[in-house]
Amino acid sequence: MATAEHEMVTGACAWHGENMVENPRWRFALSGEDITELQAALASVRQQGLPWDQIRKADFPLAGLAGKLDEMAVELEDGSGLANLSGLPVEAFGDGLRHVWYGIGLHLGLPVYQDCNGLLMRDIQDESEDTDAVLGHRLTARDGSTFKSSKARTLSNALLRFHTDRADVVGLLCLRQAPVGGISRIASSVAVHNMMLERRPDLAALLYEPVYRARLGEERGGELLSYALSVFGQRKGRFTSHYSRTYVEAAQEMLDVPRMDDQQWQALDMLQDLAEELCMEMTMQPGDMQFINNHVIYHARSAYEDHPGAPLDQRRCLHRLWLAMPNSRALPEDHGVLWGAVAAGARRGGIVQPLSAANN
Repeated sequence: MATAEHEMVTGACAWHGENMVENPRWRFALSGEDITELQAALASVRQQGLPWDQIRKADFPLAGLAGKLDEMAVELEDGSGLANLSGLPVEAFGDGLRHVWYGIGLHLGLPVYQDCNGLLMRDIQDESEDTDAVLGHRLTARDGSTFKSSKARTLSNALLRFHTDRADVVGLLCLRQAPVGGISRIASSVAVHNMMLERRPDLAALLYEPVYRARLGEERGGELLSYALSVFGQRKGRFTSHYSRTYVEAAQEMLDVPRMDDQQWQALDMLQDLAEELCMEMTMQPGDMQFINNHVIYHARSAYEDHPGAPLDQRRCLHRLWLAMPNSRALPEDHGVLWGAVAAGARRGGIVQPLSAANN
């Protein structure tokens, strides 16, 4: 029997992919006036000689576009959890593109760090190298084999399973798409939760219990650390889910972490199956900006093939931002182990910085 904590979650965030594809509520487009305003803001920060990662919201004025971005922020937090802003002329902005993308991010939320070295924008593309070896993030499995981290999987052309990122909102700007594959797959974690609660409430209940995850290189020295956090959570009627199977599997390779039982694995299998069943697919085009609320959406990516032999600057590439949102929901108190702050609108998420870097 479901407890009050495990009740169905209703609202626009509980959508099924088949009904969401043609729904216009999450689609936004830049107008000619918006692009002109972005060009003017770029000219202003260039005149000041500001690097993209040092600009602040006030340095990049977007008075005209602000209303549209506010609508998107509401849709992300109180609506479907998804917003796509199309029509950015990526080639026209040249080497100022990072300024423009970061400036847009600043008008939606606060960018947070994506690694322990203060990275604020990650290029998501196939780096065709052993990323774990380069970054020192190797994890040796109990059988002696090497376990590939989530970061290494992201920076390849392989399939990515349904997961969430470590921020209120993840933003992706498409610069170049692959000729084959690279399809974005998006599922409402709320709908997954509700369906699991309807079909297998016993398995849904298990995902409200702590599940161990590895930090796996997120923090400096964090390769040997793990933490316990539930996959599902609710506070004051608002839902949140944080999940990446890679981190769960990595934790199971650690000697000091309790072993998962068959029912727990069955619950995670069902989560994946339901996300597959309920998702929608979309192929991002150059100039598309996709924003996802990680509390209510799982996202995945199909494997892809780049142009054979293409150099790095011609391969599929997305610029990624992680944003702490000023209109974010309050989270359950025990989620502080991951998020740091759990209050509504708090600066939270991202990767904790070493003390030496934080004091600079």
